[in-house]
Order: sequence, then structure tokens, then C-alpha cells
Amino acid sequence: MEQKKITVTQPALPPLEEFIPYLKSIWESKQLTNNGRFHQELEQALCDYLGVQYISLFCNGTIALITALQALRITGEVITTPFSFVATTHALWWNNIKPVFVDIEPEFFNLDPARVEAAITPNTTAIMPVHVYGNPCRVDEIKKIADTYGLKVIYDACHTFGVTINDTPVLNSGDLAVMSFHATKVFNTFEGGAIVCHDEAMKKRIDNLKNFGFAGETTVVAPGINAKMNEVQAAMGLLQLKSIDANIAKRKVIAELYRRELDGVEGLAFMQDIPGVRHCYSYFPILIDREKYGKSRDEVYEELKQKNIYGRRYFYPLISQFPTYRGLESARPGNLPVAERVTEEVICLPVYPDLAERLIMKIVQCLDKKRKRYDTTSK
Repeated sequence: MEQKKITVTQPALPPLEEFIPYLKSIWESKQLTNNGRFHQELEQALCDYLGVQYISLFCNGTIALITALQALRITGEVITTPFSFVATTHALWWNNIKPVFVDIEPEFFNLDPARVEAAITPNTTAIMPVHVYGNPCRVDEIKKIADTYGLKVIYDACHTFGVTINDTPVLNSGDLAVMSFHATKVFNTFEGGAIVCHDEAMKKRIDNLKNFGFAGETTVVAPGINAKMNEVQAAMGLLQLKSIDANIAKRKVIAELYRRELDGVEGLAFMQDIPGVRHCYSYFPILIDREKYGKSRDEVYEELKQKNIYGRRYFYPLISQFPTYRGLESARPGNLPVAERVTEEVICLPVYPDLAERLIMKIVQCLDKKRKRYDTTSK
């Protein structure tokens, strides 16, 4: 039976019967959290799969971002992007850090290194870029700027599971990289997240911070938080790793189908793969040029909903346009022209491993009004 509602994403879940033995093991051990067996196994398995040295698992990606800033003792001002999910900037706010927004580059919507240097002040302590949609930032240029001015770099890498640049894991860029394993992500543990770091001392500090600051039974070395991943989440992660390559391959097929079928539609643009990059196909964003396409992005968005196709306007509004942040000088209208244009034109189309080709073609026909050869009458 064909589903009635085509959502922008859908979690990839393993067969339930494969999950039950993990649950039985947890029940038998009586250890539900606090660095249990599956937690330890998942940290090592992720290090092996992702090609990184140290990973610390978290209950979710937002708390991981907040803790990463604590781990590096970031204060003052941090240069970041307005084009992301609000959690990126909220993590700064929760640490009493002032976000300084700079514009994005027009090709892949990541933080524009050419704009970063001009935004640096004596109060700047770090740069927090986002690998938007899993497309890697210009990591070499950002590193050069950070090294020149003595700044830390924390990457919001929540869209970037398994992504590499010329076989080098993008997660190894920056001082820290933060991941999300939310149910909407390519790799999920229901909820969850992680921090990737590069040395044992930092791994120890992060692990202490996520466990109330404890460094022993009676020793508290920092004002930490409770951010641990539990054993049920970790067990799900271990199962997810078994099918992750197959699921990414399915996402790639969907992205290639969209590109082939939407190529040449006037007023509609989309991204191509970056040479040398292994993508994970987290999202499939398109841009709607109102003048050329004949309709605005919002009109298209509403028309798709009428046909039970639920894309998402990622990311709209800009973070800098929310009341919490729009009073900042860097958020003033006209200061972020590329981001302001993209947020009015972008819509992410449905992508998930089990998305059927007939449903993709239904979406394509809704976007390309010249198509009449596909039957999209089924609901």
C-alpha cells in the first residue's frame, strides 16, 4: 500500500527482530547508561568507520555543541553562519557567547571564508561553520584564517556522516567536530550525537564534562552536565552501522534520479556532487527562481503539500531573522545578501532510503509541469 504522505525524510530502521537480542542483553546486564558495553562498542566502531581517532557519544547533537564550546573554553564572540538549524546558534547563546553572522558562499551555502576575516574583532575567539547539507566547507581556507588569528574552529558537522574529501574524513577538520544522530539524520540512534576530537586529553575532558564534571567517584573537575548516551541508543547505533553503506548508496541513487529528471527545468536549480568528495546525501535542496519559474518557493511548497508531498524549507527563516538574534548588528537586513536570497528560494525534497521511484517521479511531475507521461494519481 502506497503511503499517503511523502515526508522530507524517514528514519532507516533495522528489522525489529535484530534489535531484540540487544535489548535482552541490556535487560540482563541491568546497565542502562553510564558508559556501558554498547556505548563503548559504538564509540570504537564509529572511530573505525569514520576514520577518526576519538569520539565521545552524547544524548543529542545540541548538547554536544554546547559541551564542545565548554571543552575549548570559548568566550566572547564566535563567527558563524545564519544559514543553519537554530541549534547551531543556540549553543552559543547557552554559553553566553555572542554570535557574529557572516554571509554564505553561493555555490554550496556554507560560511564564506572571504567574509570571515573582516568580521574578526579583539573579542573573537572561534569560528563555528556548518557543513550545510553535508557539503564540506572550505576547510583549508578556514584553517588558514584561524591559524593566522589564533582562533579555535568548531565544526557543526551534523549533516556530514561519513563524508570525505580526497579520502580524508571531513570530521578531522577543526579543533572539534560535532555530529547529530537524530532520527532525521543519515545515521540515527533515535536521538544522539557525538564530539570528534584529536587527542586523549581532550577526549577525557569532554567525557568528564558530559558526566557532571566527575573525574572519579568523589572528584568533580568542572561544572559539567548530564549528556550521556544510553545503552538503548548505542545498541541502535551498532545496528545502524551494519546497513549504513547500503542506505547511503540508496540516497545517492535518489539524488541522481532527481538530478536527471529535473535537469533543464527553467527556474529550478540544484547542486552537483563536489569532485573528490564522498557525499552522504543528507538532503536534496532545490532553488526556485520566482521570476524564471513563474511561482515563488512558498507557492511551490504549498502546492506540494496539497499533493501530500512534504518538503521542508531548510533553512527558513535565517537564524539571524529570529527575534532572539535579529537585534545583533551582524543580523541587520542587507548584511547577509546571499543567505537572504537562498532562504527565500530553497526547498529540500524528500530523500530517504525507502523512497520508491514512483513517488520520486510523482514529485518530479509536480515540479515539472511539462511532464505528462507518468501516472501520479495514486495517493
